[in-house]
Amino acid sequence: MTSFDELGLIAPIMRVLEAESYVTPTPIQSRAIPRLLAGRDLLGIAQTGTGKTAAFGLPLLQKLRTDMRTVKARATRALILAPTRELALQIDTSLRSYGRGLKLRHCVIFGGVNQNRQVQELAKGVDILVATPGRLLDLISQRHLRLDEVEIFVVDEADRMLDMGFIRDVRRIVALLPKERQSMLFSATMPDDIVKLVGDMLKQPERIEIAPQSRPAERIEQRVLFTEGRQKRGILISLLRNPEVKRAIVFTKTKYGANKVAETLEKAGLCAEAIHGNKSQNARQRALARFRSGEAPILVATDIAARGIDIDEITHVINFELPNEAESYVHRIGRTARAGASGIAISLVDDSERGLLRQVERITKQRIPVVPAPEGVAEKMPEPRRERSHARPPQTAAERPSQSPAERGPRREGRRRPRRKSRTGHPHGKAPVMGTSR
Repeated sequence: MTSFDELGLIAPIMRVLEAESYVTPTPIQSRAIPRLLAGRDLLGIAQTGTGKTAAFGLPLLQKLRTDMRTVKARATRALILAPTRELALQIDTSLRSYGRGLKLRHCVIFGGVNQNRQVQELAKGVDILVATPGRLLDLISQRHLRLDEVEIFVVDEADRMLDMGFIRDVRRIVALLPKERQSMLFSATMPDDIVKLVGDMLKQPERIEIAPQSRPAERIEQRVLFTEGRQKRGILISLLRNPEVKRAIVFTKTKYGANKVAETLEKAGLCAEAIHGNKSQNARQRALARFRSGEAPILVATDIAARGIDIDEITHVINFELPNEAESYVHRIGRTARAGASGIAISLVDDSERGLLRQVERITKQRIPVVPAPEGVAEKMPEPRRERSHARPPQTAAERPSQSPAERGPRREGRRRPRRKSRTGHPHGKAPVMGTSR
């Protein structure tokens, strides 16, 4: 399909798409929307940034609007599972935008915040619920939510669910759903556990595979920069000061590392925010809001943000540290080159990470070009601190330099220190040898 007009969408949705200047559907949208409107189950294999949310969201909205009905208390008609709070909020925002004017009730629930407001929204029933697995099961156990009225069920980023240990929770949720429903599962990769979940969850699904598994988008220009670990921060600052960097995400392995890198950038006069699992939900949302608005054009993140951020116009992704899992590299750099744009991904690699780089090149099936460090960075870095010598001084007479009695000085006079006694009262803990009887 070359136009949304050919996909069979209703007029209210088409008006929204025209207002948003959506004219040409992405490959997954053109293939998925007609099949979903026909009521088929769907397995979608596609990388991030390919338009999956609209691919399942537009037909979902249309089906709920075409068959309007009263939702029972604490029930929901469509359930969408997402692995992270950020992705859940992003999906909810997109569906509210696509469905404005359709008079459908929306709700998004996730952990890390007080549940009272979420419970109040669920009390009257909702048409579309976007949720993370943990909070969803928690509210079900408290009887604030029921799933027996679900007509449409979507699992997004299924392989990320597996990585984060949510696959058992997903199975528990599937067991609570009615047998008669339409189901969809989207994933960037297909590990064995996801293949098994597909068999249990979907009925004769249409399979749509848009890009080879674990291949980054072709519009991303990838680069590797070899450096010593102590020079990474100086190089990072130099890269981010380039006028071509309009909006960038810097990835680190650890939460502590994200905080330290953000502090370093702030001290260098660059406006940056850090986002990771130890941040409160409100702090994370504030950081994303500042990043999205451009107030803080640099976001330092752990892999929690690798799939939860859907923001256009990210020009650069910089791997301050390579991830331990090569597949996470693909999802990291997928934050750029979205919505048809191009982007640049740069990885700073020290000697300890060369093995990780080989894994990345093996899974992406390409050699990543090596580029030199920015000029002058190495010279500006401080010299490594020299460790003090802790060599033991000579202890034997042979090792000590010979001295005359005059050089040694007068001999110290004084009382002789008494010999140390053991608890038995004998010097050096030696007890007298007792005779033994034969």
